Amino acid sequence: MSGPLSLRFVTSADRLDQLPRSRGEVAVIGRSNVGKSSLLNALAASKGLAKVSSKPGRTQLLNVFAFEDGATLVDLPGFGYASSASKTTRSAWRRRMEGYLLGRQELRLVLMLVDGAVGPAGQDTEVLEWLREHDVPFQVVATKHDKVKSSKRERRKRDLADGCDLAPDQVLWVSAERGVGLDRLRGQIRDVLAAR
Repeated sequence: MSGPLSLRFVTSADRLDQLPRSRGEVAVIGRSNVGKSSLLNALAASKGLAKVSSKPGRTQLLNVFAFEDGATLVDLPGFGYASSASKTTRSAWRRRMEGYLLGRQELRLVLMLVDGAVGPAGQDTEVLEWLREHDVPFQVVATKHDKVKSSKRERRKRDLADGCDLAPDQVLWVSAERGVGLDRLRGQIRDVLAAR
């Protein structure tokens, strides 16, 4: 089944203990301008599911979306919003994310979004190193496939994978705007949540 994900918004939480129970969970993480909200809306074929802001870094809470079968998807706060946030606030966000990623028993997979148009930045590689170090299962998803010129795509795919210390076939490329890779990503989410 490759149709849109059937998701509904449930709650926004700032602490792990405020999250609802879940049969299994997938989390989405990435830089503030990587297109998380646009991708979530595209996966669910619903323009208003996740709020898309003109200012990056608006997602500061753990936003929970539920599937009909009791599984959940969590949109984590974006990183890379240094210009608008105080050091204390950034530190609190980091603690919240690390607390969630290490403490959420229901977590099955983290979708690590990387901007395909610019490739992995320093913070992306830091987060990937952290996920590997703590044995958190992840899938790198390269967004904005449509923003990379077709003549440069193969080179960009190799370079981006290399920057993430992965083989090119380990990175899933998507475009929220054009629908590229969405069915494959939906299938992976469904498979991970269906596994016992």
